[in-house]
Amino acid sequence: MENKQAQVVFFQRKPRTVGNYSVEFIFNDVRNRLRNLVNIDTFYSTYESTGLFKRLYNCVEAALHQGAVNHVTGDINYLGLLLNKKKTIHTILDCVFIASSSGIKRSLLKHFWLTIPVKRSKFITAISTATKNEILRYVSCDPEKIIVIPVAISDQFIHRPRVFNKSKPVILQIGTAHNKNIPRLVEALKGISCTLHIVGKHSNEYEELLKRNNIDYEYRWGLSEEAMRDKYATADIITLISTYEGFGMPILEGQATGRPVITSNILSMPEVAGDAACMVDPLDPGAIREGFLRIINDDEYRERLIEKGFINIKRYDAQSIAHQYLELYRKILIAQ
Repeated sequence: MENKQAQVVFFQRKPRTVGNYSVEFIFNDVRNRLRNLVNIDTFYSTYESTGLFKRLYNCVEAALHQGAVNHVTGDINYLGLLLNKKKTIHTILDCVFIASSSGIKRSLLKHFWLTIPVKRSKFITAISTATKNEILRYVSCDPEKIIVIPVAISDQFIHRPRVFNKSKPVILQIGTAHNKNIPRLVEALKGISCTLHIVGKHSNEYEELLKRNNIDYEYRWGLSEEAMRDKYATADIITLISTYEGFGMPILEGQATGRPVITSNILSMPEVAGDAACMVDPLDPGAIREGFLRIINDDEYRERLIEKGFINIKRYDAQSIAHQYLELYRKILIAQ
């Protein structure tokens, strides 16, 4: 970037003490890779995104801290209300907030998290083609305005060899939100000798379901980055049979670790996984079960998934993705 002094301000939500770190992980890495190429500042909202007053305060505060380029990094896209549209990029991670709401709430979320950001920005970045298509389904705009820039796989995830436990594999599930499809996962695993490791908020409902179906399990929550990587390393199979994902990071993290992945055949997940995962219908427990059994029993198929996974993750090189953001910053600065 020709003008090293041109300031790019990253607007991020108020840091959370536990859980939901995806936005922070994505853009911490981008910033670190671009620090020698552009003058970077990170501005964190004072308040969490709750209530009218706190959100309005966050908007005013953001307007007072604008740079030559403003990059709103997802989850707080309503900040676009008062930002200079010619200098602003919004990253939209997914549209689950619309899909999971209804009535007035749905209308308000659509207006402030999609309509306003799309209208009041120079560019929109989406983390998958599936997310881009969703945005276009809800908001009318020039498709060229929406740039797909995927999420990079952290170079901290490396191949961690492990002998596959065919008699009782450890299956790793990241997340317990409604879209993670835990009830159907449990139904599919009934009668299969395995141990299900779940990383996510504890749920009495899910625990009762696991006990009722006689599935050995372990619940963990609030793990460090290193501990999360260790969970992948001690797993035999990574599962992400969600009913909704804007991207699907566990797919890549599992592939980078050298583990077979089973995931859904809808939305962003086939796009992210390439041909390197077992694809199943997330609404069909029978199909999910067949997928697990094939991974467990078919050694050649399992090894083929792992080898293809190593090839697939090359599409998500962190340096290349950081430079895709840099190109957008350059386009905004050139236009000023």
